[in-house]
Amino acid sequence: MKKLKPFLYWFPRILCILAILFVSVFALDAFQPELTFWQQIQGFMMHLIPSFVLLFFLLIAWNWELIGGVIFVLIGLVLSPFIYMHNYNMNGSVWMSFGIIAMITFPFILVGILFIVGHKMNKNQVDIKA
Repeated sequence: MKKLKPFLYWFPRILCILAILFVSVFALDAFQPELTFWQQIQGFMMHLIPSFVLLFFLLIAWNWELIGGVIFVLIGLVLSPFIYMHNYNMNGSVWMSFGIIAMITFPFILVGILFIVGHKMNKNQVDIKA
């Protein structure tokens, strides 16, 4: 149990930070040479709004694991069909669209599940013999 508890505490938080950074990379498409500097900064900040929302949800999950876990699972499940349809309309490939969903929404579903499992383990104080 000693080795599992720190893992279940830190892994979802680190994975969520990495997933938010990955989503934030998509904001870089706001930088286009034909735009002025301030238009580029404005576009960049607009593209970062989803990352700021996800950071807010991470702060919630950091303090209240069960609530945050449910939020992240819902984010992943609710956004999956929209992301799939958007990408399918752009590229016409079912498998590529599933791959994009796996890269974007699956980490948040996994983070949510890990937050919920961490909450249950802290609540029940289950001892696992390794």
